[in-house]
Amino acid sequence: MSTAEPVQSRLAIVLRQELLTWQRLNVTAFLSSSIAVNTEPSAMGETYVDASGRGYGEMFAQPVMVFEASAEVLKGAYLAALEEKMIVRVFPDVLFTTGNDADNRAAFAKLAPAQMSVAGLALLGGRNRISKLLSGARKHP
Repeated sequence: MSTAEPVQSRLAIVLRQELLTWQRLNVTAFLSSSIAVNTEPSAMGETYVDASGRGYGEMFAQPVMVFEASAEVLKGAYLAALEEKMIVRVFPDVLFTTGNDADNRAAFAKLAPAQMSVAGLALLGGRNRISKLLSGARKHP
């Protein structure tokens, strides 16, 4: 058993406040999957196993906090997180107009960060830093 102090990290999903319900759910699912794959190993917990010994895979090691914010707050948090080299995943509006993964990646590749109309954002990092970046956002109702 490790005696190391756990890292006080936070996983935050931030959605633009005027998104439709189906868009909010879609963006949250895409961003969550992106954080779970190829990210910090500490983001994922260990496999969940039921009483019969059946494994169900890993889930995040910390709670996922979901927020909503104005387009301005969202864009500012995105650009600041990039500048700080945080773990960032972004879902630009253009992905609502494509119908498959290849088209998603092609549309995404045409956008520079400053140009993106951000529908959602995922951040993984220290709790205090994320809280500061997300000032102006509120917990999703």
